[in-house]
Amino acid sequence: MTKPAEIFARDAEWAALTAFAERVGAGTQLGIVRGSRRQGKTFLTVSLARRTGGFHFCAAQATEKESLSLFSAALAEHTGVSAPTGFRNWETAIRRLFAIFAERRELIVLDDFPNLCKSSPALPSITRREIDRAVLGNAPVSLLLCGTPDMGRLLENDAPLRGRAVLELVLHPFAFRRAAEYWGMTDRRLAVRTHATVGGTPAYLPFAGGDGPDDFDDWVRRTVLNPAIPLFWEARWLLTEELPGPDRATYHSVLAAVAAGNGTKDTIAARVGGEVAGIGHCLRTLEDCRLLRRGPDVFRPSRSHYRIHEPLIAFYENIMRPHWGLLESGRARDVWTGSAATFDDRVLGPHFAKMCRQFAMSSSGEVGSGVVTDPVRREQIQIDVAVFAPAMPGERRRILSLGEAKWGKTMGSGHVARLRRARDVLDAKGYDVSDTVLTCYSGAGFDASLARERDVRAVGLGELYG
Repeated sequence: MTKPAEIFARDAEWAALTAFAERVGAGTQLGIVRGSRRQGKTFLTVSLARRTGGFHFCAAQATEKESLSLFSAALAEHTGVSAPTGFRNWETAIRRLFAIFAERRELIVLDDFPNLCKSSPALPSITRREIDRAVLGNAPVSLLLCGTPDMGRLLENDAPLRGRAVLELVLHPFAFRRAAEYWGMTDRRLAVRTHATVGGTPAYLPFAGGDGPDDFDDWVRRTVLNPAIPLFWEARWLLTEELPGPDRATYHSVLAAVAAGNGTKDTIAARVGGEVAGIGHCLRTLEDCRLLRRGPDVFRPSRSHYRIHEPLIAFYENIMRPHWGLLESGRARDVWTGSAATFDDRVLGPHFAKMCRQFAMSSSGEVGSGVVTDPVRREQIQIDVAVFAPAMPGERRRILSLGEAKWGKTMGSGHVARLRRARDVLDAKGYDVSDTVLTCYSGAGFDASLARERDVRAVGLGELYG
């Protein structure tokens, strides 16, 4: 099946879904489609169901009784039955669903499956039992279950559906290059600033009213900071959906601390005013919600660093949440004018470093960041982009590149000297730095002195987006 013209990119995802759909009628198969909200899961699966004549049911947040009623009505409409069947429970409903589609040989899509499981916790086990019966009976049933990232837990360890799926498709936000294409931007500086604000989530373009940026400052004021535009409320809705209720204030404070640049448990606890042990529970919960991402310090494996996972949340915590009352009253211009330095330091700078790490991942090695401690000068050297060659047993760990990323500064000999010192310290600590390249990533350009450095590579916006 050719991909519908209205679906931007997602070529690999569409190919995986159509391969699944082309096997409909050949036997029993289960597929999982998961990803964060607003990535286009429903858009893709609705398109697939329409192309194949399959059944698509999108679950709502409802009680079990109402969900069964909605499901029954949707099934009756699809099959052309005049009156919906009154299912007493999901065991009866799923068994009947499988029987109908074993005969019809059509695709079944149950979208937002976690909504059904919240009111009916036994549903995954019921589904497993019916899948196993279908396999034993050689019934040609093809079922796609769709939902948020925690759908993957249905396939883990002793989870009900472990070992049953033939497809596990994860939809990610668009990477920064693809996002620039999606938003129709050729100005690279504009593309970086936009990606630092809203990331690569496809739904945020229509949430902004289809209004792509031309002048960035004006665009932020008229869309992201405008209460009349859905994008203004999106971060709050996401946090309301994801954060547990009882201690929501603490979670907000932890997110704010991380967004402000406090990346370790100690610094987060100091900012929030709590005990490190208690903060650890909050951090684990926020990781499970995909609001935070924890990464190891590649030079100090026992230490971890936390970062905000979703760019819009980082923007909200740094720019919107502290001034929410002013924004609601329509004072976006005042807020944005007073937040310029905060945006550059806490949002744009860290996001640019993240983009540089994503760029470096095209190399065949491990990419990360960390701090090199210089015992002689008693200073710490931040390495924004470190690239390691694959580890080889019995050999020193080989470092391919050490990099520093600066969004708003022209990089020159001072930055190179700091990277060179880090390389010397790592050499003394036992790393193989014999062919380590020192890499300067900049959004503002480079000093002419860098051209004379043979072991230095300068990566600007042209190469990042090339």
